[in-house]
Amino acid sequence: MDVMLKIVLESWHVLVEASPYVLFGFFVAGLLKAFVPDVFLAKHLGGNSVGAVVKASVMGVPLPLCSCGVLPAALGLRRQGASKGATTAFMISTPETGVDSMAVTYALIDPIMTVIRPIAASITAVFAGVLVNAFPEKEEPSLPMNGLLKMSHDHEHDKCACGCDAEGKPSVLGRFRSGMEYAFGEMIGDIGRWLLVGVLIAGVIAAVLPDDALNQYVGGGVLSYLAMLVIALPLYVCATASTPIAASLLLKGLSPGAALVFLLAGPATNGATITVMLKTLGKRAAGLYVLAIVVCSLALAVIVDHLYVALGIDIRAVVSEVREVLPHWVGIFGAVVLLLLVVRSFIRPHGGG
Repeated sequence: MDVMLKIVLESWHVLVEASPYVLFGFFVAGLLKAFVPDVFLAKHLGGNSVGAVVKASVMGVPLPLCSCGVLPAALGLRRQGASKGATTAFMISTPETGVDSMAVTYALIDPIMTVIRPIAASITAVFAGVLVNAFPEKEEPSLPMNGLLKMSHDHEHDKCACGCDAEGKPSVLGRFRSGMEYAFGEMIGDIGRWLLVGVLIAGVIAAVLPDDALNQYVGGGVLSYLAMLVIALPLYVCATASTPIAASLLLKGLSPGAALVFLLAGPATNGATITVMLKTLGKRAAGLYVLAIVVCSLALAVIVDHLYVALGIDIRAVVSEVREVLPHWVGIFGAVVLLLLVVRSFIRPHGGG
């Protein structure tokens, strides 16, 4: 009972510290959804140039979609003319980071990792996209209008039905309402429950693992990077939910570089993503996708660990101290609101329409 109580208290503590930033991230995500049209994205991602790959990776960074949620968007872009390399880059940079996960990273880890995370996601995405364009498939797989794409198309059609002006175009207020309904309805339904799972796992790690456990049993350097890869590659965890887990692992002795491996590989890979890539982009593209994530995660981990050493920063001390950014009552209020929104998502899936 003592252990269970400690897990609950530790999980609640993480939720209180993270929830205001999560809610802010959802708000910004709603603005992006409302005022950045999908057609604009597709327009700039055609062709096999490096420029298209770079654009795709940069465009994907702020978008708050998980590795499954990004599939209809990415495949839709592919159907609208985006190259395979650009599509691959978008599928990596989008789930690896986003405005919501960056806000939580700032709250639970530190400003340096908040900056490193989107840069690392962009580098990985560009590397993968260039590889895919450089080594094309001999036979192009077909792109059927599957359920994911149809669902995405239907959602866009429904979104425009809310708040149109006299010319039939969505008004600014209508777009804002639609974006907020998406963020605090559909996004909460897709990500919120996984965030709570991540918070619970973080609570278990904080309550059960002794201090320096990871240093003692895993060590540092390449072994810790490989251990995080083995854990992260098959795991389904969104970028936001992975952050409290990484923060708890850092407090138990994990190095910043190894934590970055988990933050990069976890959100970008799972069975659903690889399966869809095999069917729509081909075996070679899927293989290069995983290869790029593995190579870049390991290389960037080495660089990040050396960076923290060069700066003389003790990541454990920083993570421990960063948890008093906002007044405590703000965190409690945010935690209650977030819990209520997640509960509503169970009662009224995707916000009830």
